[in-house]
Amino acid sequence: MSDPSNSLKYRRVLLKLSGEALMGDEAYGIDPKVIDRLANEIAELCKQGVEIAIVIGGGNIFRGTGLAASGIDRVTADHMGMLATIMNSLAMQDALERVNLHARVMSALKINQVCEDYIRRRAVRHLEKGRVVILGAGTGNPFFTTDSAASLRAIEVGAELLIKATKVDGVYSSDPVKNSDAVRYDSLNYDEVIERKLGVMDTTAVVLCRDNHMPLRVLDMTKPGSLLKAARGEDEGTLVSNA
Repeated sequence: MSDPSNSLKYRRVLLKLSGEALMGDEAYGIDPKVIDRLANEIAELCKQGVEIAIVIGGGNIFRGTGLAASGIDRVTADHMGMLATIMNSLAMQDALERVNLHARVMSALKINQVCEDYIRRRAVRHLEKGRVVILGAGTGNPFFTTDSAASLRAIEVGAELLIKATKVDGVYSSDPVKNSDAVRYDSLNYDEVIERKLGVMDTTAVVLCRDNHMPLRVLDMTKPGSLLKAARGEDEGTLVSNA
């Protein structure tokens, strides 16, 4: 019997999920159908031998910048956003465990009555043992987005690919929802992303990836099989790299 892992290009990936993506058709919170479908997609990746770390945003519950705009102190608002990511991470852990995957939530904030503290070496060890590692609370610092946290953690744990799972099928020249003439890119380099202000991730996240040679693939999380195709190195969504 052939080894399915032979078809993999990337053996360790970090998956970045936005909090808003978990809402599905709901106006707030988590759509159980969405998180269950994601859990099954991740389970398929694990069966193929991919080691998976996940960073989830908190925008479906609280977004720090939005709260700050309403008058809340920015540091306080960002801490509230970090706690929202912990809530999402615990929900994802539960969904993964219901499909018989071992998952660990690790937090950049000390909240060890509900999850582990983030320690890089321990996170890597969990991955080596086949556990899905869900990294919550962003970087643990205000003023940094979960995109920046995803780039940072991908580099720290030695991921070979950063996947940003969104509701669109790649990077466009402008918002395809607002502009029907927007052009989708099959590939880009990081300098083009910065110069064209394409909004793939915030600039800090993009520069971290560029300077550490971390490839990024932006894809549609609602498309079945897209994560596995990305792990196999197939042409799915948009690839951003130093090439």
